[in-house]
Amino acid sequence: MSAKPAAASLHDRSIGDIIRDARNLSAAEVEKVLAYQRDKGLRFGEAAVALGLASEDDVLSALAQQFHYPLATAERRVSSPELVTLNQPFSVQAEAMRAMRSQITMRWNNDATLARHGLAVISPQTGDGKTFFAANLAVALAQLGGRTLLVDADLRGPRQHEVFCIPNAVGLSTVLSGRAEGHVIQAVEGVTSLFVLPGGPIPPNPLELIERPAFGLLMRELCAKFDHVVVDTAAGSLGADACMVAARCGAALVLTRKDASKVDDLQDLVASLSGSSVQLVGAILNEH
Repeated sequence: MSAKPAAASLHDRSIGDIIRDARNLSAAEVEKVLAYQRDKGLRFGEAAVALGLASEDDVLSALAQQFHYPLATAERRVSSPELVTLNQPFSVQAEAMRAMRSQITMRWNNDATLARHGLAVISPQTGDGKTFFAANLAVALAQLGGRTLLVDADLRGPRQHEVFCIPNAVGLSTVLSGRAEGHVIQAVEGVTSLFVLPGGPIPPNPLELIERPAFGLLMRELCAKFDHVVVDTAAGSLGADACMVAARCGAALVLTRKDASKVDDLQDLVASLSGSSVQLVGAILNEH
């Protein structure tokens, strides 16, 4: 008696099979798509979209399922528009984030000491794009499969809870002030290996909280528990917060904005790190 072949896993199925099942296409509709595909020299998904039997979202969802790639739900794309690496994983912007991820991970892999550090994203001014960049970098790192934590250490104006649509009643500020109860690190829905520690309520003494030994101890503990720790920071123009966070992380990435950042401000920010042991991983020019 011959054994029945094992059912194909979701990742072994073709794009056409996934779209057919998702849209509940009839045999006649599938044959219509196949005929149009052969006639026009298109992929199945392109042909189905052209015939109005599937949407672009259906094709993206099928690709994400086949290649085991996190993709935001329609609700997430509306509520978290800044998460381009999750909302539009095959877009030009997402590909640029993956390219930067590759550069960063290569530096981590070539330097064993960097692998034990958190990565602080710093910039001279508000509006440079730190929150956007840190959030999307964290998503890109998590898409590799390693446990990734995004920490919002901008205690003057935290925004990561808004980007990811998570509660902010407790967070880093409540941990450092000794008032945190329960779980403060929150899992991100749809990305199994991504977690966020929000900033929490804005404190009256943000710099003092970051300068306390508790923050350094916390960062060491987090870096030991997660494969990657990305830390958002306050703008350099608002005080010494960013430099202190970078010192506690051990590594920093400098972000500047095209036609907005001033060379003097950038030089001052980098110079403020010169007396510390912070390793500068690189610099990013935000063109948006």
